[in-house]
Amino acid sequence: EVQLQASGGGLVQAGGSLSVSCAASGSFDFDDYAIGWFRQAPGKARERVACFSSGDGVADVADSVKGRFTISSDFAKNTVYLHMNSLKPEDTAVYYCAAEGIKVPGVTCGEIDYWGKGTQVTVSS
Repeated sequence: EVQLQASGGGLVQAGGSLSVSCAASGSFDFDDYAIGWFRQAPGKARERVACFSSGDGVADVADSVKGRFTISSDFAKNTVYLHMNSLKPEDTAVYYCAAEGIKVPGVTCGEIDYWGKGTQVTVSS
């Protein structure tokens, strides 16, 4: 079983930057799992923001955040980071990280096996 702990959320002004981290533990291994970042704003559907898989060579962000958000990892810490720049009020949401077992090449973080608790990101105008 994989455990995921997201942290680093907070309050930031529009135009600012914030990084959130996802620390994985348990049976997690970067060769076996992809890490996805998702967000959900009040009254809105959950949105996939980014997907990272070193084993599959995937480091993808959604079109809605492309050019502003990037994803990175620290293999020694089993941690994946979501770096958010030029934040907008519409980026306000609870951000979740999740893990998907790599079953076939071309993982998309669309079939999540494990979810972590979210971290709140609030962007003020």
